[in-house]
Amino acid sequence: MAPTPGANQNDILIGKAVTTPESGQVFLHTKLGNRHGLVAGATGTGKTVTLMTLAEGFSRQGVPVFLADVKGDVAGLAVPGASNDKLQSRLTEIGVADWAPAANPVVFWDLFGKLGHPVRTTVSEMGPTLLARILELNDTQSGVLDIVFKLADDRGLLLLDLEDLRALLGLVADERKDISTSYGLVSSQSVGAIQRSLLRLEQDGANHFFGEPALELADLMRTTNDGRGVVNVLAADSLILKPRLYSSFLLWLLSELFEQLPEVGDIDKPKLVFVFDEAHLLFDDAPPALQQRVEQVVRIIRSKGVGVYFCSQFPDDVPDNILGQLGNRVQHALRAFTPRDQKAVKTAAETFVPNPALDVAEAISKLGTGEALVSTLQDKGIPMPVERTLIAPPRCRMGAITEAERAQVRAGSPVGGKYDTSVNRESAAEMLVKRAQTATEQAQAPAAKTREQDDQEEGGFGQAVKDAVFGTKRRQGMVETMAKQTARTVGSQVGRQILRGLLGGIFGGKR
Repeated sequence: MAPTPGANQNDILIGKAVTTPESGQVFLHTKLGNRHGLVAGATGTGKTVTLMTLAEGFSRQGVPVFLADVKGDVAGLAVPGASNDKLQSRLTEIGVADWAPAANPVVFWDLFGKLGHPVRTTVSEMGPTLLARILELNDTQSGVLDIVFKLADDRGLLLLDLEDLRALLGLVADERKDISTSYGLVSSQSVGAIQRSLLRLEQDGANHFFGEPALELADLMRTTNDGRGVVNVLAADSLILKPRLYSSFLLWLLSELFEQLPEVGDIDKPKLVFVFDEAHLLFDDAPPALQQRVEQVVRIIRSKGVGVYFCSQFPDDVPDNILGQLGNRVQHALRAFTPRDQKAVKTAAETFVPNPALDVAEAISKLGTGEALVSTLQDKGIPMPVERTLIAPPRCRMGAITEAERAQVRAGSPVGGKYDTSVNRESAAEMLVKRAQTATEQAQAPAAKTREQDDQEEGGFGQAVKDAVFGTKRRQGMVETMAKQTARTVGSQVGRQILRGLLGGIFGGKR
């Protein structure tokens, strides 16, 4: 069945099918945009232009988009394109009559805060599982990291940035024996390994990513006053050099969308389209538990109004259980020069709905730049037979922008004042420093004096009492005075009694 021209304003034009002379234009139905998709193909075959066409199409339908700019040319979405003879020839061939240069509403983001607004999250929000993957920890070290997070929760210590995490690791090292008894075995070797991985992560610049203000998902799902969806472009040309950080960040963001957005079921258009470029980085060396998590998110997030589009060189870069969830497919050329390429061509051919008029396996290796095999979901979610398609050009610039153009876009951003300045509130590191200072002050404070210590101090109250009672070298005390008086009294009485007795005996008197 040949594609028919889309009269529906909610259709996104992908291009013109050229499988047969009767073939028409190929559209992606916005209503089915949350059924996910795949854009694959070798380097230089036009994947980036296809992504820009899709992003622009969703934006014009009022759907916000988030995608990474790995090579720097996706930023062209922010400025109008320019017409030329080659472009006009392509537009005529596709049958586009209303094309005009136009910019898209774009917000630039950058984990390092250089080419866009800083993207931040807290260590607590990232969680121990993804953080362990970023730090490339083994199972034992990951278990210790779990204990660190649990200890922070139990003691009311906020983990906001990497300084907080380092402070907690120091606390665990100091109290290792007690913590091992209560939470599980913690070895000094594991703590040291985590600290070294943390140091490498900081040297890669990840300390800019952890902190506050943390990214709010609502700021990725904005629309303009005229109903256009905002295109969020993440500068990833430097980030892609740190594949673990890149893939873990995008997976964290996808997980946050999954956890925070409410169920909406089938709606007229997606609430957000999320594009995961260089998707193979997400699955390289990923443990089975993580792949299962990604599959779960992709499977269920559709009902929350989010469409996920993976972009990679080979379709088998995406695991089969996830590949089966991707209903909208765009396959650019693959060159079958190696056994790996030949296997990829076969895999790609088998994932399409067959078209009797097209040998898919042969066509994949003969596609030119700007051509692709396309199959999108039609009414009732039924995929259409694959069509060889000329991809429609976007209205924006198909290339990089200048620093001045980027600065102008950033100056008009609605979120710049919210994220450009970092906030450092009291958290685990500051709280532990305060506690250590308090303990030091208490240890240095003089202890309470005993009665004997107080009596020994010259000029003390005890000494004054002692002097009053027992006297000094210069004056007699109360005891001495009383003793002398008593002695005199007793001596006088006894003396008189002896005298009387003696005299009475002599003179025969009675006592």
